[in-house]
Formats: sequence, C-alpha cells, structure tokens
Amino acid sequence: MSALAALRAALGDIVDVSDASLEAARADRSGHVAVGRPLAVVHAESVEHVQQTMRIATETHTPVVVRGAGTGLAGAANAGDGEIVLSLRRMTRIHEIRPDDLLAVVEPGILNAELNAALAPHGVWWAPDPASRDISTVGGNIATGAGGLLCAKYGVVRDAVLGVDLVLADGRLLRLGHRTVKGVTGLDLTSLVIGSEGKLGVVVGATLKLRRLVPGITCTIAAVFPDVRSAATASAAVTAAGIQPAIMELMDAAALAAVHRLLGLAAPPPMTAQLTIQTDGPAARDEADRIAEILTAHGGTTAVSDDSAEGERLLTIRRSMHAAMAALGTTLIEDVAVPRSALPAMFDEIARIERAYGLTIPTVVHAGDGNLHPNFIFDGPDVPERIWRAADELFRAAIRLGGTLTGEHGIGSLKSRWLAEELGDDQWQLQRDVVRVFDPAGILNPGKVFTS
Repeated sequence: MSALAALRAALGDIVDVSDASLEAARADRSGHVAVGRPLAVVHAESVEHVQQTMRIATETHTPVVVRGAGTGLAGAANAGDGEIVLSLRRMTRIHEIRPDDLLAVVEPGILNAELNAALAPHGVWWAPDPASRDISTVGGNIATGAGGLLCAKYGVVRDAVLGVDLVLADGRLLRLGHRTVKGVTGLDLTSLVIGSEGKLGVVVGATLKLRRLVPGITCTIAAVFPDVRSAATASAAVTAAGIQPAIMELMDAAALAAVHRLLGLAAPPPMTAQLTIQTDGPAARDEADRIAEILTAHGGTTAVSDDSAEGERLLTIRRSMHAAMAALGTTLIEDVAVPRSALPAMFDEIARIERAYGLTIPTVVHAGDGNLHPNFIFDGPDVPERIWRAADELFRAAIRLGGTLTGEHGIGSLKSRWLAEELGDDQWQLQRDVVRVFDPAGILNPGKVFTS
C-alpha cells in the first residue's frame, strides 16, 4: 500500500490533498519555496494522529515535514516533492494552567497571543515574545528556539519550557523534562529538542514555565540619532550601565524610513536611526530616567512616556518591519547575533558590505541581546548570487566578532551551507550523529539544517 493510501485508510478526512493546501505548504514567510509538491497535508488533531502518521511514514520510508502556522523565516517547515506535511495547527488545547506552580501544559498549535489571553485572568503569562506573536505557534517557537522583543529581560523559549512530549520518527511517544523548578535526572533532552527544527521528533505537547504578570507601570523611551552607529553605541552603553530594560529595539535609517512609508507616517530625516526602549515593574520610571540620560549623553534626542497607547504606537512601528520589507520586494531576512558590545562594529561591517555590493541592507536589532535582522531586498523568487555573496560576508563578519549565524530563526534550508563553519567539523559531525539516534532512517525534515 502506498503512503497516501495508508494515510487515507488510517486517518480519513484529515488527510488533505487539495491544491491550495499543498501549494501553501511549500513556503513560509522567508520567501523561499521548496522544489516540487508534497504528497499530502495531515491536519493532526491528536497525539494519536501524529503517532499514526509517523508509523506510516516509517513503514513506507516517506519523509515528513512538521508544520505549524508557517511563519518561519529560514525555510525549515517548507515541504517539497513527495513529502508528508504533518500540520499541528489544529492541536490548540490548553490541558492545564497552574498559577500556584507557575506552569501550563499546552498543545503545540496554540498561538502565542491566544495562550497569553487565556493566561491573563490567572495573573500569569508566557514570556517569549516574537514579533510574530499574534500569528506564530508555541510549537513553532519551540522548534526554532524563538526569541523576541522581551527576551533581553525575560529570556527566550529555552528559558521558558520545562518539558516536551515528543513523538519519534517510529511513532513512539516520549515525555521529556519535568514539572518542577529543578530537575537534572539524566541528560537534558528537552533543551536538545528546543531549536532542533523538526529533526529529532514531533513536539505534541509542552509544559511551559510561566511568570507572574509584572506589577507597576511601563515606561517607553524613544530616542532618535543622527546615524545608526551612534544608536548602537548608545544601546551598548545602556547594557554596560547594568540597566535591564524589558525591550530595547533599534531600527536603522532604511528600516525606519520603510516602516514610516508603510504606515503613512512623516518621513524621518535622512540617516536617522531610532531606539525604542521599554522599562517595566516598580522601578520602571527610575530606570527610564537613567536610560534617557545615557541616550542623551550619546547624542540621542530622547522622550520618555508612561502612556500605554503611546508605547503601543511606537512598538507597532517596530512590529511592522516585516510587512514594510515585503512591500519593497522579495526579502531575505537574516538573523545574526553578536555580543552586545560589538553592535557598533557589526554596523560598520554592514556599511562596508553595502558599499562593496551596491546594496541597501535595512536592519532592525534586538539591541538588548545583540540579535540583528539585516534584510536583503531583491526582485523575483530566487535569491541572486550577488545577494548570497553579500550575506556570506555578513555571516562571516558576525562570527569574527564572536557571534552566531542565527539568534532565533534557525538554520532551516537557507543557512545550512554555513553551519559547519560556525560549529567546526567535529561538532558538525557529532550533531549529525545525534540526529541519527533519534531518526535512523532520516525521514524527519530531510535536507534541512544539515546539507548532507
């Protein structure tokens, strides 16, 4: 029996072969499209559906690509020729909310924003805050090791997951991690799964570490600078002063101008870069005033507000970055990270690459943790070779400065050619060996992360 026939016999109507679904599963928000068409989309609604799908895939040697909302930016969930798409988007149940233990047990298809809306009446929240929080799933966040605007103070996904339920390639179900604050029994397989991009198994449940809602006010500091290097230097000075804002976002001149055009706002002066910073909690006002002093001393024109509507307006400008880039053409959205003190040097490298290749590279930065998102804009569906050469220089520059290829988007299919350069040959091989232990037949997300 063929894989498709076996899926239909076992799972019935949740096996989708419509043209629209198959075509949608080929792409994510990176602009990259997989070659060929997948075999089918399985809209799993339970753990059992996932296990049945994986058993059939193993028996028929059919590759599987796990997919959530499709908001990824590295091509990790794009499905190509003959592959089964295992969609978890319908698995949205919240099984437990325990404010006393500061944990929740959820299914992977629930959206970040939906989860926090459900948690708020209990006085708790889940901290990971990607810019796509309204449209990205918890499972996708776990698969990519997502970060976001708040992670400088409240941590990334790795800091907010206590355990995962994982279906292996052969259909076995593992319950990894714990419900306790401490837990060091055996190897930490939960942390191994977080950020593994669907290579080790299918996350079908997660025990999440929650936080109490933050008391006190939120203050927003907006500062404009005559150039991006000055803004980067100022952000590094805030970090060096020992102040820990909840959010510290930097937009260079090209990024800021593009967002202003998209939102119909007045054009900023040429070369203007902007820092948007938020402080929260009982000390929010004092911290905001101290930050404002630092920014002003570094040449920023600074304003402080505790008006929540004004704060949201300023963050809307930041959160509109992806839409603004999409309006300019096809976008290769990159995701390097460097030590926070190296941000000014990294902007020097970006300026050098712009001059060398005749490009404008609009860049937005989670300045609180050194995670930059340079954007390469081009026409058509395929990345031109000139863009890849410029990106290659940018990746190498980040690594030279003590940084990394990806802070939160993952490797996927777009960055696999550079992975060994950062890891080194021995670690690259060791990681491949680990993947084979979980998936001996190599059916999970083939062609992603590792090129061979």
